[in-house]
Amino acid sequence: MNRNLANLLTLAGIASILGSIVIWSTQGGRGSTAEDRAHGERFGIFVGLWAPTFFILANRYNRAALEDRETV
Repeated sequence: MNRNLANLLTLAGIASILGSIVIWSTQGGRGSTAEDRAHGERFGIFVGLWAPTFFILANRYNRAALEDRETV
């Protein structure tokens, strides 16, 4: 269970990075006003900030899976 959750969180971290790049490139540089462009850039950065949290949680669940395997 822990191993599957760790893999899912790792994929979520990668998706966050890719989503951040897509949002930033599609909404950040293309907007009718400076406010629209700034909003797209900030939203892209916001989504990218989720990645470290996902990777930290994945690492924790990976360690838990290894500890479970050692105790069995």
